[in-house]
Amino acid sequence: MLLFYLLTVLTIAGVELFGGIIGLDRTAVGQIMVSQPIVAAPLIGLVLGDATTGLIVGAALELIWLLDIPVGAFVPADSTVAAIFATAITILGGPEVARLSLTGFSILLTVLLAPITMRADTLIRHFNARLAHRVQASPEPLGIALSRAHRAGLWVFFLKFFVLFLVLIPLGMIAVRLFSAAPDVFHRAMMFYVKVLPLLGAALVARKLSMKTIDHFLLAGFVFVAVLVQLVHAPVLIIMLLIITGASLGGRYRERQS
Repeated sequence: MLLFYLLTVLTIAGVELFGGIIGLDRTAVGQIMVSQPIVAAPLIGLVLGDATTGLIVGAALELIWLLDIPVGAFVPADSTVAAIFATAITILGGPEVARLSLTGFSILLTVLLAPITMRADTLIRHFNARLAHRVQASPEPLGIALSRAHRAGLWVFFLKFFVLFLVLIPLGMIAVRLFSAAPDVFHRAMMFYVKVLPLLGAALVARKLSMKTIDHFLLAGFVFVAVLVQLVHAPVLIIMLLIITGASLGGRYRERQS
C-alpha cells in the first residue's frame, strides 16, 4: 500500500513537471501549439497510459476554448491547465470501468478553474511589468539585465503551472473519487454530456463568429447524436468522427451553395 501511494505521488509530480513545461509554450516559449488542449491532453494521457482519454478531453476543450486567445489586455481562461488537469484526474482518480463518465465530470470541473487561472495570469502579467521596470532602472548592461529578466519570467510562468497543478490535481482526484461512488443516473448523465460536448463546442464557435442564421447541419447533427447515444449507445470516438465528417460535408455544401 505504501508503495502504491509513493508511485501515485511520483506520478502526480511527473505530471506537474511535464505540465509546467508544456504550459511554457502558451505564451512564454516557442508557441508551437503544444500547449493547445488537442495536443497537451493526449500527451499527458500518453504519459499516464491512456491517450484515448486525453484525446477526448483535448478535443472537447479545444472546441470550447478555440477562439479565446491571450491577445492584448484580454486574459482568457487557461485551457492548457484545464486540459492537463481534466486528463490527469480522470486517469489517476477513478476506476477504468467508469472512465467515460469520469471524463465528463472532470471536464465539468474545469469550469471552476476559469476564474482561478485568469487571476493567476493577471498576477503574472503584473509581475512581468515590474520586471520591465527593473530592467530600465538596472545599472547593469542592458543585455545582461534583459537576459536575467527573461529567465526570471520563464521561471515564474513555469511555477504558475506547477503550483496550480500541485494544488488542483490532488483536489480533483478527491472529487473524482467521490463522484465514482455516485448513483448510476449521474454517471449516465456525464456520459451523455461527453458525447454532446462537440456540439456544444461547435455552437460556441458559431456564436463567437457571430453566425446569426440557424445552421441546419448543426441542428440535424445534434438530433442525430442524441438519437445515436440513446438508442445505439455508440462509442464516443465514433460519434466524434461522425460529427467531424458531418461538419466537413456541411461546410463543403455551403461553399457550393454560395
